[in-house]
Parts: sequence; C-alpha cells; structure tokens
Amino acid sequence: MSELDELFQPQASATSSQREQTFDKDAWAQKKQELRQWTYETIDAATAVIAKNGEQFQHYLDVQSRFDLYSVANALLIHTQRPDATRIADFESWKEQGAYIRRKETGFYILEPGEEYKREDGSTAISYNPKKMFDVAQTTAPKKEPPIYPDDRTRIKALMDRSPIPITNGDALPAEVHALYQPDTRNIVIRRGLGAGDIFRALAQELAHAEIDSGRNDYSRSAFNFQAYCAAYMLCKKFGVETASFRFGRVHERLKDMEPQQIRAELTVMKDAAHDISRRMHRMLAQQRQQQPNRSDSTR
Repeated sequence: MSELDELFQPQASATSSQREQTFDKDAWAQKKQELRQWTYETIDAATAVIAKNGEQFQHYLDVQSRFDLYSVANALLIHTQRPDATRIADFESWKEQGAYIRRKETGFYILEPGEEYKREDGSTAISYNPKKMFDVAQTTAPKKEPPIYPDDRTRIKALMDRSPIPITNGDALPAEVHALYQPDTRNIVIRRGLGAGDIFRALAQELAHAEIDSGRNDYSRSAFNFQAYCAAYMLCKKFGVETASFRFGRVHERLKDMEPQQIRAELTVMKDAAHDISRRMHRMLAQQRQQQPNRSDSTR
C-alpha cells in the first residue's frame, strides 16, 4: 500500500474527536507530492535497469508494444509495477464499464497531464499527477479472447499500406540484407523470394527508418539502426510475427554513458516510429473487416 493510500485509510483506534477533524488539505498535498516524486524516481530507476540488461529491455519493449498510446515514462511505470498488464483503467472507468476491482487488489500508478503552469523563465509547462490504475486481471471484467492475427498476406499488405515511400523488389542487395531503406532516393528495396516472416521483419525495420528520417536532414542509417530495429520488434510483437531472431544482449553498449532523459528520448523515437506504422496498419485492417460482411452478403 502506498503512502497516499495510507493517508485515507481509517484508523481503528481513532477517537471520536479525531474522527471529527476536518480533512487535512496540507497533509494530502504533501502526500500527493511525495507520490509524484516517487513516480519520477521510479521512472529514472527503471530507465537505468533496462539500459543495462538486455532481457529487461526486451520486457520493456513488450510492454510498450501493448501500450503504444502511452508515453515512454508511463510504459516504464507499467513495466516496473505491473509488467503483465494488458488493459488498464482507473477505478471509475472500470465501474462505468460495469466492472469492479477484486478484493485485496492493489493498484499501480502512471502519470496523467495536469494543469499548465509558468516556469521561472516564462515558458509554459504541464504538470503531471499520479493516477491509480488497475489491470483487467484485477477486475471482474470478462477477459478478452486471445488476439486473432491476420494471415501472412494480409499482415504484409497492411504493413505496406499507405507507405510514405515506394517499395520495390530487387536482387542487387548486399549479402544477408533482406531489405534496405535508401535515404538519398527515399525508397525501400526488398529482396525477392523471402518468406513471410522475413518480409515482415525486414520491411518493418526499413519502414521505421523511413519514419524516423521524415523531416530530418542528412539522415544516417547507422545512427538510427538501433531505434529502427527496436521499432520492428515492437511491430512484430503487436501483430503476431515471430521474434526469436531479435537480440538485445548488447543494449548496454548502445545506451551506456547516457543520462536517463537521453535514454528516454531514444525510446521515444522508436516508440513513435512503431506507433505511426501500427496506426496505418490498424486503419487498413479495420477497413477490411468492415468490407467482409458486404462481400459475404453479395455472394448470397
């Protein structure tokens, strides 16, 4: 139980006069600030852990792939407190859905945007407040069925749908290179004759390069290979593509000597690239699902 929770717990030995005391606003504000500070410290600590441990880094990517609408900071908080979470909401949101929190379940915290405020230098910033959440496994809500992934052809078609750059087949790629994004010509060449899994993994990584390159000058593939690789991993996890070939054992070499804030900036680049591609894929897949009943009706 957190300190903030303890503040609102009834005291069994309290006297009647103590029970009649008014709500201590200052104490509540102090506890709230302490909890906010705890979340910031937890985010920094989690950043340090995943930067030094490839297995923990991969687990973080798993969480971020499931919660791609959440910030890196909140994904780190979920990873630290409830790494197996699949669907989260606060108490009131679950209640509105007709679900209730199971007895003895303890919530966990993320940060939500609060009010704007002025810094000393006159710039505007947004405050963030801790918000208690619960995973669906902690509630009476029915569990969702395991996801049904698209078939290989549909999945690759969705990955290529509305690509920001041309994608062509070719045979002149370097050895062991399945696909290649070329910044100078802004196109992707993919090797002929690959299996479906290899196509998705290679194309996802090169599309991530293209997303990261958007709006940049003098793009360097080598500078962003790591981010594109991680974005491809998250897309594979999200859409049910085999990930056994991905390796993160050398993550500490890539992130060493970086401050936590710099590391989170790197994580944000890969998260944003994966999210932009995922959003296009979901749009195409949703349209296809809407069209399927119409095709079925037309055959009757």
